[in-house]
Amino acid sequence: MLNPAELYRYETDGHLEPRPGVLLIALGGFMDAGNTQRVLVRHLLDTGDSDVVASFDVDQVLDYRGRRPAMVFDGSAWASYQDPSILLHRLVDRDGQTYYVLDGPEPDYQWERMVEAVRELVDALGITLVVTSHGIPMAVPHTRPVGYTVHATDPTLVGDRVSPFGRIQVPASFAALLELRLGESGRQAMGFAIHVPHYLAQSEFADGALAALNAISAATGLNLPNDALVSAAGHGRAEIEEAVAGSEEVREVVTALEQQYDQFVQSQSRPSLLATETDQLPSADEIGAEFEAFLKNVADGD
Repeated sequence: MLNPAELYRYETDGHLEPRPGVLLIALGGFMDAGNTQRVLVRHLLDTGDSDVVASFDVDQVLDYRGRRPAMVFDGSAWASYQDPSILLHRLVDRDGQTYYVLDGPEPDYQWERMVEAVRELVDALGITLVVTSHGIPMAVPHTRPVGYTVHATDPTLVGDRVSPFGRIQVPASFAALLELRLGESGRQAMGFAIHVPHYLAQSEFADGALAALNAISAATGLNLPNDALVSAAGHGRAEIEEAVAGSEEVREVVTALEQQYDQFVQSQSRPSLLATETDQLPSADEIGAEFEAFLKNVADGD
């Protein structure tokens, strides 16, 4: 393996003093229903005063032709280029506690080397816990509390939440590999898979991002800013309700999902509905036709 330290550089002048805190990983993956991770991280960076403490050499880890960055052509010349970046931000919560956000596109290459690079930064900065979050599409109605599934390198981090999943094989993501490798090396890491109504999977579902923020805050003790996200979630709910009210077919489907959800929760005495236990719910294909116009209405309302 090539030297992981050559993948990143510190962006501060002089020696970087360790400041212990939680690290939030926001490097995408193969799935992020409701743009949960993107909405959450954009909220944190927009509402917080962040310092970039390290950057990664994206030329070594990205496939530019696989996902070409945007450029602007203006009349007779190239005007700008949206260069991709992977940056480590340092922020403080509302109580003055330090935390970090690693933000950028998921690496295409050199995953193991990137894992080692992140692990070096974890040790150098005194990171106490690494946390990920993303959205997964679920057969749940938007009118019920947003649930989530938690996973971690240490069972004590999961607590008494019971996972419905057995042993399954899924496509890998960099964040998942990072969590696995951190656990193998004795470091603490955890993640939250937020349950997003599958008919909103392609939209920006602020309620999902808010659920992720609340879950992270509860697990880490961070007092993260939430006012703007609460407002965005309320606005999003109003737009969804307006779209639902305009379609009898959509109302019928949502009502059916609500009934199935409530029956399941009552029978299981659990706070959330999990995808692997919803065999009686309509499939995504069955609902897709009814919600095609609904999704267009929501998108047009953004």
